[in-house]
Amino acid sequence: DRIINLVVGSLTSLLILVTLISAFVFPQLPPKPLNIFFAVCISLSSITACILIYWYRQGDLEPKFRNLIYYILFSIILLCICANLYFHDVG
Repeated sequence: DRIINLVVGSLTSLLILVTLISAFVFPQLPPKPLNIFFAVCISLSSITACILIYWYRQGDLEPKFRNLIYYILFSIILLCICANLYFHDVG
């Protein structure tokens, strides 16, 4: 269970970092306002997930909320993938 948490958390953190960097760097400088807006939305979603994870680790949330946290992280991963595809003009 701990390994799953570390893998999902690491993957999500890496994708968020890549997405935030891509939003400001690609396709050229200065960044497009829509890319910045996309990055802000992903950041706000990530803050919500971090708060839930913090509460879960403190014991304030019941174990049934673990599935909700996984769902939110999976949604953030998909959002990051979509954002990166948009930033790099794929498709």
